[in-house]
Amino acid sequence: MCEEEPVFSYCPPSPLYFWILNSLAASLWNAPGCHKASLLSSCLPIPIAPRKGSVQRQVTSPSFFSPSTMDESPLQVLTIPTTPYPDQRPGTSGLRKKVYVFQSKRNYLHNFIQSTLSSIDLRDRQGSTMVVGGDGRYFNTTAIQVIVQMAAANGVGRLVIGQNGIMSTPAVSCVIRKFKAIGGILLTASHNPGGPDGDFGIKFNIANGGPAPEAVTEKIFQISRTIEEYAICPELRLDLATLGKQTFDLENKFKPFTVEIVDSVESYANMLRNIFDFAVLKELLSGENHIRIRLDAMHGVLGPYVKKILCEELGSPANSAINCVPQEDFGGRHPDPNLTYAADLVESMKSGQYDFGAAFDGDGDRNMILGKHGFFISPSDSVAVIAANIFCIPYFQHMGVRGFARSMPTSGALDNVAKATKIQLYETPTGWKFFGNLMDAGRLSLCGEESFGTGSDHIREKDGLWAVLAWLSILATRKQSVEETFNLLNIQKYDYEEVDIDAAVEMMLELEVIILDKAFIGQKFTVGEKTYEVDRADNFEYNDPVDGSISRNQGLRIIFKDGSRIIFRLSGTGSSGATIRLYVDSYEKDINKIFQDPQVKLAELVTIALKLSQLRERMGRSSPTVIT
Repeated sequence: MCEEEPVFSYCPPSPLYFWILNSLAASLWNAPGCHKASLLSSCLPIPIAPRKGSVQRQVTSPSFFSPSTMDESPLQVLTIPTTPYPDQRPGTSGLRKKVYVFQSKRNYLHNFIQSTLSSIDLRDRQGSTMVVGGDGRYFNTTAIQVIVQMAAANGVGRLVIGQNGIMSTPAVSCVIRKFKAIGGILLTASHNPGGPDGDFGIKFNIANGGPAPEAVTEKIFQISRTIEEYAICPELRLDLATLGKQTFDLENKFKPFTVEIVDSVESYANMLRNIFDFAVLKELLSGENHIRIRLDAMHGVLGPYVKKILCEELGSPANSAINCVPQEDFGGRHPDPNLTYAADLVESMKSGQYDFGAAFDGDGDRNMILGKHGFFISPSDSVAVIAANIFCIPYFQHMGVRGFARSMPTSGALDNVAKATKIQLYETPTGWKFFGNLMDAGRLSLCGEESFGTGSDHIREKDGLWAVLAWLSILATRKQSVEETFNLLNIQKYDYEEVDIDAAVEMMLELEVIILDKAFIGQKFTVGEKTYEVDRADNFEYNDPVDGSISRNQGLRIIFKDGSRIIFRLSGTGSSGATIRLYVDSYEKDINKIFQDPQVKLAELVTIALKLSQLRERMGRSSPTVIT
């Protein structure tokens, strides 16, 4: 997954070699029109074998080093001129682009990292601690080395990095909070494909462990539009494989720079031990009457976590966890835990051999839950089931429950639980950062999104493995199957990926005009034997009850008299084009229809949505890319 640094031995060059090299460099340096930064960056490195107790380094500027000082002198900090790019606005989950964009565009990675670091006040940044981790996808190791070099040059005092650069998104949030860091940089494109032809992403999390709010991401974007230079320590080379601390002396006014390589699996596992009753879970998974489970890590970052916690510690057989070796291209698969991309897991569950199944995405924050015979639990229902059984989890027995929350496109199943339990419910825009504000204010304990994200206030990110242990805790306490805990709210999402962005925006604008017309309220739509009457429609707007901020244009909603909904939203998590997400949901009261195909039960609403929007005609798509 992560290639080891090549091992070099150092053979001291002759004095004549350095005389020639220095003379050549000096003549180039003083030549008319010389671009000094380009000259420095073009110098070939001289591999050096590190002495015991020192750091491995590479000399990049031969005219400023001599054989007697190469191992002893502080590492040089350079300021390199650059030019800005106009397309570095972070989306809902950071900056995501195709790998070749980061590789082929000069300083593209460096610009965004510098913009991120510059968004932090120097007084807060100097001597501070930051966390760095990635999902192991292609370009992960290269990017981490650059981040380390730039963090050192920008005054960060300490970096905490997962061994081999690997750390799940939930673990990053956990470690940020554990070390009281000012923030963290996550290298992930989440559920997007990996590999040389895939996607790469960079996300900044703040001191609470959660995604940066809009004010911070906007600041990063504005800096990226005007950036003129970046600071870097190009000689600094890091050993990502060895646990422990590495210290570097720099040629600047800051204290020595320290990097701590940690076992992120153990840090995360220790947190879970304080949330769940591991003895109860061990009995469920390996006791006399244990259930059989099937967990698919999809060759993402969560594989080692699943093996350590579920198999080694809780006793589930080793073969119950599959695809647990992280790979740069996720084994050539799309690491998105849904019925389309986790079809192999669905098929294996249909045999009836397993009682419980789950899949995780590339960075470990999303999850899909399945029951026996492949019985699918939608993310909207999953969070509602956990809410209805929340005191099966010891953490909530001790902490209590402050509130529930869901994103706007997520179905109203959670609303029903909140109403029955008289617990406050919040409806937010899509994006986990909106939940973070509520958690920090002590208003929220459990939340979820329809995009396979579930979590609680134990960290400030959605947490795939936490959700699985929550479900297993419920099964262990209630002694019931997955199906027996299920409620009856049907929801489907239709994703039209990589459509033309201009056409998508035009469609949304024209659809908004239609549904905001006063005459639209009360309109009736009849399809087959069903008739739906419009109760209200809007472009969802969120007023944050904590800081008063307003988030507009979060999705078009059509809500009918019977509570059924149609929602249209443009997504910002892809690396190219636009993704139109169409949601339809409706509550089913007839218990005899629980096993019917949701596509059949919701077909009338889909027909209405497609007719209103003219989506197929406008986008030239006869069918969605993904249905979940």
